[in-house]
Amino acid sequence: MTKSAAALADEREDRYRAPALDKGLDILELLSEQAGGLTRGEIVKAMGRSPGEIYRMLERLVVRDYVSRSAEGDRYALTMKLFVLAHRHPPVRRLVARAMPLMDGFAREIGQSCHLVAPDADSGIVVAQASCPGNWEFGIRVGTHLDLLSTGSGLLLLAFQDPHTREELLVRWGGTDKQARVLDSEKVLAAYKAQGFRVGQSQQLVGVEDISVPVLSPDGFAIAALTCPFLQRLDGTAPNASAALASLKALGEKLSLS
Repeated sequence: MTKSAAALADEREDRYRAPALDKGLDILELLSEQAGGLTRGEIVKAMGRSPGEIYRMLERLVVRDYVSRSAEGDRYALTMKLFVLAHRHPPVRRLVARAMPLMDGFAREIGQSCHLVAPDADSGIVVAQASCPGNWEFGIRVGTHLDLLSTGSGLLLLAFQDPHTREELLVRWGGTDKQARVLDSEKVLAAYKAQGFRVGQSQQLVGVEDISVPVLSPDGFAIAALTCPFLQRLDGTAPNASAALASLKALGEKLSLS
């Protein structure tokens, strides 16, 4: 008698079972549906397994940074590691490939350079740079790591950071000057998010005005930031900062994921 497709599928599933892996994946899938996380008891109840096996698996997921434990130690939630793994180099390459023609167009139109910065753990990393066609420019090398708190790109990444990533960042920076600076900057970051951009004097070079806009995910969080280090020309032959901001905002909207 020929076995049904369903029976064959069940047979294959039984043959290649990996119970420990299944438990780990079950926990990740369960936590993915809980914005506020769950206590260990709630996880045990939801999964119908013994407290001991859930505890061991949770601790391994915490050690591998897939799951975070609350400061009180009684609540577990997903970290951003799965998000990071899903958005590693191939998506960045796709973003850069899509962005470069548009960034080159911006540089030609406005007569200023611009660069694209992606979040990288506790900093930002320059993943693309477009140069203006004139005789002079100010640019930044691809691969440069930027401080989140002292650059236009970094501040935009913080302003549009998702809450869970922000919480993890504050935990890693716990007790440091950086944690205090983030907390002191909450109102400023909220203002940048409300207006959708940041314009301000460079904190590294005199005479450079950083114009920064976010590149957003479908849920409104930053996957990258675009910055134009604007230099005012005295001959008046190039568009002004207002025109640069309008053009950069349009570029950020085109790159954002709807």
